[in-house]
Amino acid sequence: MENRILLVDDEEYILHSLQRALADEPYRVHAARAGEDALQLMREWRFKVVMSDERMPGMGGSELLSIVRQQYPETVRIMLTGHASVESTMRAVNSGEIYRFFTKPWNDVELLQALRSAVDKYDLETENRRLLRKVKDQSLELRLMERRFPGITRLERDRQGNFLLDENEELDLAKILAACEAEAQAL
Repeated sequence: MENRILLVDDEEYILHSLQRALADEPYRVHAARAGEDALQLMREWRFKVVMSDERMPGMGGSELLSIVRQQYPETVRIMLTGHASVESTMRAVNSGEIYRFFTKPWNDVELLQALRSAVDKYDLETENRRLLRKVKDQSLELRLMERRFPGITRLERDRQGNFLLDENEELDLAKILAACEAEAQAL
């Protein structure tokens, strides 16, 4: 998936400054000047990170990021504001709506590091979800194999890690392997 980042701020010069700061980064950067516009873009594209100003006409940044959290929970959310109050910051952070919080004027180096970290966070969580699905699928396959071939998942090993089988189990294993090979060829 492409590294898409959405910047949301009602001030055009702020959006341009952020875009300049990100010009050399490997991101596809989109910009919106209002929360409603940002949500429209999110319906069209899949973003890894949304960075929003707090104070904007209409929908504020906290409300936008709360909606993003509900509708696109995998998207990492960052707040950027020139009017930071400790209370609103703590509320947004503690409710899990934002990953990081920056005040204007921002430090470009810190902001770029936070965005890289946010993209990495998105990628790691996506990979974790993929691996979890794979483990669940494999667990289901093992349960189905156990139903079809009782005892197949309860093999013992010796101290060197070799499987311990008696003669009857070896014959059963040969039958199971033959059945699996036949099923694989049928596919």
